[in-house]
Amino acid sequence: MAERPRYDVLPTEKPNPRSRRLGFLAPIEIVTLMNQEDRRVAVAVGRVRREIALAVTLVAGALQSGGRLFFVGAGTSGRLGVLEAAECPPTFNTPPSLVQAIVAGGRASVFSSREGAEDRAGEGKRAVARRVRAGDVVVGIAASGVTPFVRAALAEARRRRGRTVLIAMDRRSPLGRLADVVIVPRVGPEVLTGSTRLKAGTATKLILNSLTTAAFVRLGKVYGNWMVDLQPRSRKLRARAERLVQILGKVSRARARRHLRVAGGQAKVAIVMARRKLSARAASRLLREAGGSLRRCLD
Repeated sequence: MAERPRYDVLPTEKPNPRSRRLGFLAPIEIVTLMNQEDRRVAVAVGRVRREIALAVTLVAGALQSGGRLFFVGAGTSGRLGVLEAAECPPTFNTPPSLVQAIVAGGRASVFSSREGAEDRAGEGKRAVARRVRAGDVVVGIAASGVTPFVRAALAEARRRRGRTVLIAMDRRSPLGRLADVVIVPRVGPEVLTGSTRLKAGTATKLILNSLTTAAFVRLGKVYGNWMVDLQPRSRKLRARAERLVQILGKVSRARARRHLRVAGGQAKVAIVMARRKLSARAASRLLREAGGSLRRCLD
């Protein structure tokens, strides 16, 4: 049985001396204080950029080799993992199974708090056992660094020969022993003591933004800084896809629209058609041979 943690010594449980008069402040003073504290978050995340880059390399390598990416967490940490996983298909045109989230308490806890779920280590172990296989990457998100659900999930992922990453706010976290890469931005105590949806949550989102974006850039899911693997399923995204084909394909808007229609809405195929003067079938074949990389097809 794991030793019971001393919650009172955790960085996420300590009071912030700069916010000791929080309950007496005017609205503008509260907002100013929170803004000042939030500035510390970006600096703290910047200090762990090397560790984030190591995680990016690990994740990109795993996905390139047929592995998948899982985010595991409880409460705010779990919900941030759900958000990140949900954004990957529309942004990078990935199958839903490629990036997944496992949240303590299941789907219902995404919409309503189930605080006790974080202590259910057995559920974390079983969730990973059902879904994770060798070659996958499991990113455990635990602001406190002691969450039993995440601890058991990481341990089971290792047992199944998966690779592991830990995102926590305590450099002394015992969960670090279960991770190949440990990312610990030192954001300091929260404005509202113990409310890790604030600075800890913001730091986690910044890290996840970098982790998925940089990994998929490495996998050729973008061209320059263009989101060329988008799924044009709304008016806004269809208009964006047309602009992509027009700009990168170097054709008129009318021709870009025609290429997109013939390509079945696939922006990359339409761009290759325009730039290389190919049919949709030939452009699709060229992209497959290039591993989906638009850069290899055009440059």
